[in-house]
Amino acid sequence: MEQVPLRKIIHIDMDAFYASVEQLDNPELKGKPVAVGGNEVRGVISAASYEARKFGVRSAMSGAQAARLCADLIFVKPNFDRYKEVSKQIRKIFHEYTDLVEPLSLDEAYLDVTENKKGNPSATLIAKEIRQKIFETTGLTASAGISVNKFVAKIASDFNKPNGQKTVNPDEVEAFIEVLDVKKFYGIGKVTAEKMYQLGIYTGTDLKSKSIEYLEEHFGNSGKAYYNLSRGISFSQVKPNREMKSIGAERTFFKNLSSEIYMEERLNNIAEEIERRIKKYKIAGKTVTLKIKYSDFTLQTRSKTLPYFISDKGLIFETAKELLYQEKLKDSVRLLGISLNNLNTHQKKFVVYQLKFEF
Repeated sequence: MEQVPLRKIIHIDMDAFYASVEQLDNPELKGKPVAVGGNEVRGVISAASYEARKFGVRSAMSGAQAARLCADLIFVKPNFDRYKEVSKQIRKIFHEYTDLVEPLSLDEAYLDVTENKKGNPSATLIAKEIRQKIFETTGLTASAGISVNKFVAKIASDFNKPNGQKTVNPDEVEAFIEVLDVKKFYGIGKVTAEKMYQLGIYTGTDLKSKSIEYLEEHFGNSGKAYYNLSRGISFSQVKPNREMKSIGAERTFFKNLSSEIYMEERLNNIAEEIERRIKKYKIAGKTVTLKIKYSDFTLQTRSKTLPYFISDKGLIFETAKELLYQEKLKDSVRLLGISLNNLNTHQKKFVVYQLKFEF
């Protein structure tokens, strides 16, 4: 049987990062409901301040819906250059403690502090120190989850938000998982959670009661993973050089587009953005995927895999254009996106081993 890796993992998650940076840079926004991205008419919100969240405003929500929920909501245009600048400051702090840092995005990361540069045996105290340094350096708050693996640490970081942390010690992991609603399991999405509810699986305990055979019958290849997760078992290690699986860009339009000719121009601009990113990371890909969101918010994707790797804007655009005309559009379009998958990156293999120590 494969041994379970026992590590000291911290998951750091900045609190309402984009909105908090905007409130930091613009004092008049402090204490007010702020939405980054979108507007009262259209567009999608990237982040919402905690003051806005009290009204039910959330990221990925349409600006129009958010405005209905919160009449005093202040919309702010995203400033990603500024967010990246602050993110770099935060990551510099992480590396004062360990080089085993796996960023998930600009505002969150995993840290493996099993062996750390400070020689501190307490992951809990390290997390507290890091959060304090982030505040002193940037003026922003962060929350943290601390446990034996990435899965549990990720869930724990959400427990005492904002500006808090939670440690789940090795002997507490199973009890912690057992009482969780399955929809809180990182890796179980809305559709899967609904399917589990229909099968009478509501909590970690319910999930744990099912055999591998039962879970594989109903959830296919994911069955074994769910079996392990219900026991707090995860073999995924912190990977500093996280393999990039895709690269893409998308645009939401101020007015819906109904003509493919106008869409071609937008696709060309998106392809230019992807080419810039490709050159930065020195990669190429074989599969081009076109994302189309219609005026009724239904989503459609169309993909084509080429027999060779591409990195040129022209080839990306021509493939996306071919996909656009592949079949008739069913309605006017509010968003277009292109992603390049099947990249020429190489996956590294990691050795799993058992460690024993005081947590």
